[in-house]
Amino acid sequence: MLLDADDSQLLLIDYQVRLMPVIHEGPAVLANAKRLAQMARLMAVPVWATEENPSGLGPNVPELQALIEQAGGKTLAKMQFSAMEEGLGEWLRPPARAPQGNARSLPKHLQKPAAAGQRNAVVIAGCEAHVCLVQTALDLLDDEFDVWVVTDACGSRTERNRDAAFDRLAGAGAELVTTEMVAFEWVRSAEHPAFKDMLALVK
Repeated sequence: MLLDADDSQLLLIDYQVRLMPVIHEGPAVLANAKRLAQMARLMAVPVWATEENPSGLGPNVPELQALIEQAGGKTLAKMQFSAMEEGLGEWLRPPARAPQGNARSLPKHLQKPAAAGQRNAVVIAGCEAHVCLVQTALDLLDDEFDVWVVTDACGSRTERNRDAAFDRLAGAGAELVTTEMVAFEWVRSAEHPAFKDMLALVK
C-alpha cells in the first residue's frame, strides 16, 4: 500500500524551543519536519501541529511554525500527552454536517455518505517519540486512522527510547516511512507538476 496525497493529513508533534536542544539528532529531526511542512503545502495536504505544555516547553520552533502557518495549518496547545485526548480527532475527522435541504427525500443511491471527502491517512512525526508521539499515534490507530510514522523526523532524548517507540508502533500496525518516502509517494511520478519542487526539498 502506497501513501496517497489526496487521502493524507500531516501531523507535527511538539517541536518546541525548550525541547529540541536535548533531542538526539535534533537538528536533522527538525530539518525533516520543515521539509514535511513544505511538502504538504506543495501537495495541498492539510497540516496540523501540537505544542505540549507551551508555558513550560515554549512554542514550536519559529521557523517550523512559520511553515505550518504558510501551509494553512493550525496548532493545538495541550497538556495531555496524547493529542487525541484534547480534541485533535475533531480536527482530523470533523463531524458530518447536517444534510442541506430535504436530503432524506433523495433516493439512497444519490445520498452522499457521511465520510465523503474524509482523509484517513495521518502522516505523523514529532517529539518525544516514546511519549507524545507514540500515545497520539496509538490513539489514532484505535480511532481507525491509517498511521504513517516518519522515522527520520521523530526524536527522543535517547536513541533507545526513540527506537522502542518505532518497534511498538510497527507492532500496533503503523507504517514506518522516511521523509523521502513520503515525498515520492505523494508525487508518484517524475511527470507530476510538483516533482521538481519536491526533488529540490529532499536533495
